[in-house]
Amino acid sequence: MNRVLAADIADLNRLVEIDSEVIGNSSRREIIKHAIESGQCLIANEEEEIAGFLIHDTSFFECTFISLIIVSPSKRRRGIASLLIDYMVRSSATEKVFSSTNQSNSDMHKVFHSNGFVESGIVENLDDGDPEVIYFKKRTN
Repeated sequence: MNRVLAADIADLNRLVEIDSEVIGNSSRREIIKHAIESGQCLIANEEEEIAGFLIHDTSFFECTFISLIIVSPSKRRRGIASLLIDYMVRSSATEKVFSSTNQSNSDMHKVFHSNGFVESGIVENLDDGDPEVIYFKKRTN
């Protein structure tokens, strides 16, 4: 059974391992640690094993912003990212939820579209030659 819950500091090493599997290093350890300590990190468990995580905050124009979604490569294509996103939207502290991905990340574009997000704009110059596409979804009650 898949479930979403708040990350605990005891999860830190496993989250950093998953992140390292995806990006090839542990450079975001402090970011992940801060998110856990701030109550801004959710984990998705699949059969009692952490399959992925999501980091969020409300510093984007006072709206919820999902800044990072990471799913273990061995757990992909099982709906883990969608599970995390759906939970975040339903439990969001704000009515508006935003996120983003590089224009080149076709898999995340599919995830956002399949979860009812719409494109809301493009930010140039974050990554050279690969604009950031902003996505938006309004929480429904």
